[in-house]
Amino acid sequence: MKPSNIFKKEDETVNILFCGDHRAEDGVLIVTLSLLHHVKEPLNIYILTMKTATKSLQYEPFSKKAANLLTQQLQSYNPKNSLHLIDCTELFNESQPLANMNSRFTPYSMLRLYVDLIPNMPDRLLYLDNDVICRESFGDFYHQDLTGVQVVGVLDHYGKWFFHHQMRMADYINSGILLLNLPEIKRTNLFVKARHMITTRHMFMPDQAAINRLSHAKKIAPRRFNDQRRLHHDTVFQHFTTSFRFFPWFHILTVKPWQINNVHKDLRLHEYDGLLEEYRQLKSEL
Repeated sequence: MKPSNIFKKEDETVNILFCGDHRAEDGVLIVTLSLLHHVKEPLNIYILTMKTATKSLQYEPFSKKAANLLTQQLQSYNPKNSLHLIDCTELFNESQPLANMNSRFTPYSMLRLYVDLIPNMPDRLLYLDNDVICRESFGDFYHQDLTGVQVVGVLDHYGKWFFHHQMRMADYINSGILLLNLPEIKRTNLFVKARHMITTRHMFMPDQAAINRLSHAKKIAPRRFNDQRRLHHDTVFQHFTTSFRFFPWFHILTVKPWQINNVHKDLRLHEYDGLLEEYRQLKSEL
């Protein structure tokens, strides 16, 4: 049994991974505030960012100003909390995912696949998209035994019906919330293979497709750890993904947590009003 996969009491920190440009700042602030309400252990946040461009768009990195604001909030809860803003521009440019640079998803969605190349990263990382809200404590999920496991994820709400890569009936996970076992990912070259795939093969959801096709040791977690459709009584993480609605007519609905009026009007959701008021008061400092 590998020591890196078993957490001793004194090692119990929570390591969170975000990836994004300056447009991710609102979402990362909301997620971080929600985490602070439910994480008692020291919280270490890693934000991978870069400056890059596609044929049609120019992207600016996650700002130091936003990182400083997040650091202030983190340390106001616990002086042991920390934030690490990591510039991956050079790393990304050395091996750009050329086949998918102009997909409908930003290049930052693929940046998590480079985390194994960054020195001094912790063995265990919980990757979160910036449109997630933490609603309950997730200690048992985060500190679970990862022996022989590359990634832990929840089935994709829609994709589980259409995509299938292993012997089990449903195995297609959503990549918006992933518990990563970095030693096993490195040992099996999972992200090395994934980077090659996104460089050479065009895919609709490149990062998610690569992880699902190539990970042979993934663990499926219960729906409550990545609730993509709606809030349930046992939701731990709510993920504000695009969904299909059929009433009063068929339409596609996308609402993000920082769109507070739409959260109230379209989702009829007031569960997070206190959290979103915290965000609203801090937003001007971004």
